Amino acid sequence: MSDLTMWLEATGALAGAGGLGYAKVRAPRVYWSLVGMPVTWGRFVLSYRSTMDVCGLTVHPSGLRAFMTRNVARREVQPVPPKIRRIRGTSTGLRVTLRLPAGLEPADVMASSERLRHAWGVHSVTVVETKPGFVELRMTGYDVLRRVRMPRKARPHGMAVPVAVREDGTAFERDYRKAPMALTLGANHSGKSMYQRNLIKGLAQLPVALVGIDCKRGVEQAAFAPRLSALVTTPDDAASLLGVLVAEMEGRFDLLSRHGVSDLWELPAEVRPVPVVVLVDEVAELFLISSKKDEERRERIVTALIRLAQMARAIGIHLEICGQRFGSDLGKGATMLRAQLTGRVVHRVNDKQTAEMGLADVAPDAVPAASLIPMNRPGTAVAADPSGGWSKIRTPETSRDEVVAVCREFAHLIPDLPFLEPFRPRVPAEVPAAGPSMVKPRPLTE
Repeated sequence: MSDLTMWLEATGALAGAGGLGYAKVRAPRVYWSLVGMPVTWGRFVLSYRSTMDVCGLTVHPSGLRAFMTRNVARREVQPVPPKIRRIRGTSTGLRVTLRLPAGLEPADVMASSERLRHAWGVHSVTVVETKPGFVELRMTGYDVLRRVRMPRKARPHGMAVPVAVREDGTAFERDYRKAPMALTLGANHSGKSMYQRNLIKGLAQLPVALVGIDCKRGVEQAAFAPRLSALVTTPDDAASLLGVLVAEMEGRFDLLSRHGVSDLWELPAEVRPVPVVVLVDEVAELFLISSKKDEERRERIVTALIRLAQMARAIGIHLEICGQRFGSDLGKGATMLRAQLTGRVVHRVNDKQTAEMGLADVAPDAVPAASLIPMNRPGTAVAADPSGGWSKIRTPETSRDEVVAVCREFAHLIPDLPFLEPFRPRVPAEVPAAGPSMVKPRPLTE
């Protein structure tokens, strides 16, 4: 009987170990919650002071504190590390809020993030300044970009659309109020189209006008016609559409002037125009010309794009420009236009120069990271902003049919904009007419 009991105990232990090993590979969230988080939490608490001291993240205490420690508490005066204010576990890692002592700044902690990662045995450590004197250590227990799952609370809201997951497990949002114009670069099969699909899927649920410019005869954007207010597929039509958008921009500026405001969102809701998002796929097709007679058309396109990028933010017209490469080799006006595109997302590229085109002027430290994205991880990219901050992100895999279904469901949100009516795409016959949706649209909040 004792042999049977021993055999059952050994079998149970082996099964449990095998189950944990399987969960670590196939269900990393479960493994982290059951094993990884308790172990990491304990390692962090036990080694916190010594780790901070070794990493140079301690300071000498103030004179009063040293005097009290030495003469009242009768203890040896030791360097002071950042004070732990809060520890919170998540499904992907730990969040630790620290109060920095006088003499330390967030940059000091950021510089030691790699050493902290190895010391506590986590996949990554991201340091975020939450308010003056406070930072948050976002520790990720495993590679969340290996199998991407968007956070449950990530939903389109206002003018922000969650399109990817950051390396620290949080959602990366494309916020048009913060970065009204953006540039997305990436080589073939790098995930650039998948990023655009997720973007359209989120934007389709908001009461905005979507304008598509796809000079590859519409092979990328034609399927989303049920939700597009306009779609052009040739450079000639693109020149005409951009000219109309510039005229609309000037009309909206007159509206702002009449109401004595300087921004679309300051207008009363009843007179506020609908925001317009212009999705440009493969921007190089708008710059390249095959003969001298095309130069005039190219000049009109480039001038209109630059004018929109420079001024259209205030009146709610936003540019989302995608391409494989975007630099001075495209000709006159390319560099000037790129300088106005504040949001930058760079997927895997074929050469370092392309990564520098997208990132060097806003976040130089991100260029090496973009140059090392592997081919077997499509959808992985580096997202940067003009503040110099950057993060590695990955877009979840979204099928074309799924995006088309969302576009059909929210086709009733297409706004009535007469100036775009000549460019309205022809919806295939099999697409049902727009009707009331069971899902409520996401409201635009101020």
